Amino acid sequence: MDSQRLGAYLRLHLADGVGPVLFRRMVEAFGDVQQAAAASPRQWRGVEGVGDKTAAALAAVTDEQVDAEISEAGRREVRILCIEEADYPAALKAIADPPPVLYVRGRMEPHDAVAVAVVGSRRCTYYGLEQAQRFAELLGRAGFTVVSGGARGIDTAAHQGALAASGRTIAVMGCGLSQVYPEENAAMFEKIISAGRGALVSELPMNAPVLGRNFPTRNRIISGLSLALLVVEAARRSGSLITAKEAAEQGRIVFAVPGRIDSPLSQGSNQLIRNGAILVQDLEDILEHLGTVGEKMAPKGSDGAGADQAVPPGLDATEQKLFDALKHEALSLDDLVRRTGVASGPAASALTMLLLKGAVRQMPGNIFARRGAGTATGKPPA
Repeated sequence: MDSQRLGAYLRLHLADGVGPVLFRRMVEAFGDVQQAAAASPRQWRGVEGVGDKTAAALAAVTDEQVDAEISEAGRREVRILCIEEADYPAALKAIADPPPVLYVRGRMEPHDAVAVAVVGSRRCTYYGLEQAQRFAELLGRAGFTVVSGGARGIDTAAHQGALAASGRTIAVMGCGLSQVYPEENAAMFEKIISAGRGALVSELPMNAPVLGRNFPTRNRIISGLSLALLVVEAARRSGSLITAKEAAEQGRIVFAVPGRIDSPLSQGSNQLIRNGAILVQDLEDILEHLGTVGEKMAPKGSDGAGADQAVPPGLDATEQKLFDALKHEALSLDDLVRRTGVASGPAASALTMLLLKGAVRQMPGNIFARRGAGTATGKPPA
């Protein structure tokens, strides 16, 4: 992305009061992010939700602030990933309120689309820590990326379990990536980065401090990056229940590990099971409810042309349309949207399901192909 366009994203993003929903509304009102950023306060006030205070905040963002944000990201080796870019996570883009700007330290890979979030309370029992690490390690060995929140307790155990399995893990932070929180996890975070095992991710500006209000909003990113959510141990008022609610609203499968019925620290997770979350005792319980995901994660045979070309069972109408469009060549998400007429949000969701069902594979540059098909593409990867 060129510097002017990135600057436009940041000019809106850095303004107080401009969250994901208002950001999208402004871009839609002006037709383009650069036009939205270049508008006048009078024009901004014509957008629903933009009052005098927000218009003043937008006008107050200076070129120097934008340049400083870009400079700080570069100094910390953080990539600023905007929602229109091809390698922005497709599943996250499909949620109701995706972050327009995502800060990424480390490396996110196409296979990270096959992810399970593991979350729970900061204050937890030894049993909770043990189970979080156990399940994260099992998921990592199976090839899943483990997503969690980088916090003390269950989150830390989940990241450690993925690392122990030589797997990948993504920590979604509740502060800017110039901060390290909690400080005792600094070495673990550095291992994730230096060993090439994943990434630290935040939607917050680089120097955003650690504030309690940031954590509930970041939970939608944890579930949005994942195919399913596993709650290991949660008290009745745990923030993990907010994540479970977000996951359910996003159409993700919610799993929960049962805890002691007399433990206050398990009341939330046990309540989730009572309300319909799937009780899990081992990895097979998760794989069973992800349909063909077990087969998807198993070692495959040759990817030679012509192999595995039969139409997989259980495709809905949108999935079938995208699958048919990939018959002769690999295509990007944007090409699929243009060729099929399916909107980008539903197309991204359908592609995630096709990945799960083992019908397609994702290649660098956000290019998709039928599993077993050659790699010829309609255009070079971006």
